[in-house]
Amino acid sequence: MLAKLSVRKDNNILFIEFIYQGIRFREHLGIKDTRNNRKIAKLKLDKVNTSLLDGDFDLQIHFPNSKNLEKFGTIGLDKSALQARQVRSSNEVDSIVTFRIFTKTWLDENDVRWRESHRLNQVSIIKKYLFPKLAERPICDIQRQDVLSFRGWLATHLDDKGERTLGNGRINKIMATLRAILNEATIRFDMRNPFRGIKQLKNTPPDINPFTLQEVFCILKAVRPDYKQYYTVRFFTGMRTGEIDGLKWKYVDFERRVIQIRETIVDGRQEANAKTDQSIRDIAMSDKVFDALQAQGKAAKILSEYVFCNLQGKALTHRNVTRRVWYPLLATLKLHPRKPYQTRHTAATLWLASGESPEWIAKQLGHANTMMLFTVYSRYVPNLTRQDGSAFESLLEKHLGE
Repeated sequence: MLAKLSVRKDNNILFIEFIYQGIRFREHLGIKDTRNNRKIAKLKLDKVNTSLLDGDFDLQIHFPNSKNLEKFGTIGLDKSALQARQVRSSNEVDSIVTFRIFTKTWLDENDVRWRESHRLNQVSIIKKYLFPKLAERPICDIQRQDVLSFRGWLATHLDDKGERTLGNGRINKIMATLRAILNEATIRFDMRNPFRGIKQLKNTPPDINPFTLQEVFCILKAVRPDYKQYYTVRFFTGMRTGEIDGLKWKYVDFERRVIQIRETIVDGRQEANAKTDQSIRDIAMSDKVFDALQAQGKAAKILSEYVFCNLQGKALTHRNVTRRVWYPLLATLKLHPRKPYQTRHTAATLWLASGESPEWIAKQLGHANTMMLFTVYSRYVPNLTRQDGSAFESLLEKHLGE
């Protein structure tokens, strides 16, 4: 009876089933039932069937890690024949499964739980950095020294000036992808984790550079009229770029005075899920934000489902807005050039400066807890007394009056 390929229903793991010398065997391959893995398993299956037909099948050679070896020993060839056949791989599935093959399986299995932007980021890291060095290596042959060597290679990327193109933060992100792949491989193939004892590179995050309230008012006074409401909402809500560019009118609740963050837009693609679970939140509207959205509604609500859109009613392209509106505006005002993300830092520091509760601020920003507030914005915390957003309103009114 020839061997056949089957799959366990409880865990979706492939196994090869066959009868030899009157004994039924079910040998698990340690890989899940995917299109790529079936190709791998088929190669193994063909070798097993060839041995069965030729009459030289040996359990230990084909399945050296089989639990059945404890029961039946080296069924098939005698000891001398077994020694003569040691040139065969000790674990044929492991040697066939290259890093490229296993990574494709890993991507397929994780695709269902990832946002599209995250998936594309993972694919980019794999193709640009991991495959050039590791693609054809058998997954089970990758050792700790290979991981360290790969990290060292990443650090040798230099630009025309001889400076590193990859900072420690970026290298850590690339290594995190490699770690996730190898962590899964250690479970599937019962191999020792090559990442054992390897820590992340030290990475000092760049200092934030928020605007002062006076600078914010200067920007809002000088900005193009068609972008005044846009930047008002950015500065006084702390919304991320993808959140404000993807904001739709159906998520603006004037009656409850909240902005519901339910969708985001990344590289022109609308995504139903926000960045993290905490990112799905309701942001309270201050009077300035409420008035700005009311004014924006009169100008654009009929034109598009998006709160902020171009003349064709499509969502804003943040790179285009940054290049044509944001940086020229800062240059005109002779303000230090900063990325638009600093508007988020500005909102956080203004809330803190006005004495709002850190818990309330964390919820507005979509943070899981207040840790980042005290880590990143600690020098902007003079007073922790208010809890409801009223102190921020008072701060705005005071400066507007002046």
